[in-house]
Amino acid sequence: MYIIIIGGGRVGYFLARALLDEGHEILVVEKDAARTEFICGELGSVCLRGDGCEVTTLTEVGTGRADMFIAVTGDDEDNLVACQVAKHKFNVPRTIARINNPKNETIFKELGIDDAVSSTNIILEHIEEEVPTHTITHLLDIKDKGLEIVEIKIPPHSTTIGKTVKELQLPEGSVLSLIIREQKKPFVPADSTVLKAEDQIIAVTSPESEEALRTALRGS
Repeated sequence: MYIIIIGGGRVGYFLARALLDEGHEILVVEKDAARTEFICGELGSVCLRGDGCEVTTLTEVGTGRADMFIAVTGDDEDNLVACQVAKHKFNVPRTIARINNPKNETIFKELGIDDAVSSTNIILEHIEEEVPTHTITHLLDIKDKGLEIVEIKIPPHSTTIGKTVKELQLPEGSVLSLIIREQKKPFVPADSTVLKAEDQIIAVTSPESEEALRTALRGS
């Protein structure tokens, strides 16, 4: 594939190196002259100095034939603009943006970015047990329906333990699809299913209803 990477910082550099090792055609667009020279010295002539948000630069690097466009600068606004230009001006089939502020994730998705990657959320999801305030793990986005599949774990102190599914005040449009319980096969919950501590619940919801779903399942 021909993949364009906007941003030649540490993330962009190591990403480019890994993709080159896999045999892809890579071009990195970087504003800083010294950084551009460094990348070319390390990886060959795969980095061009320029502004990845500008149409002229993206035209010069052949964005119209790119299979994938990845923006990983340290500025969320630049990543959003670059991906939008690539998507709407050059019809790149897949755009991926790095998000530095997790609060911007929903906005990026609403504005048509195919994948918005928040490094903060990824790290928190890996240390979920040590960070009890981060209780939702994102499993899959169903973009064309405005839905997502998430996992929520019921902690031992939850006020919803002992309640039935019917008693929960689930947000409209949210569905509990599966419960994974220790020493038991996963099962589809019924209205009479009683929540237990350490239950892992797979649910379908909208991004806007995430917090309400978390509260309904874990208590305030």
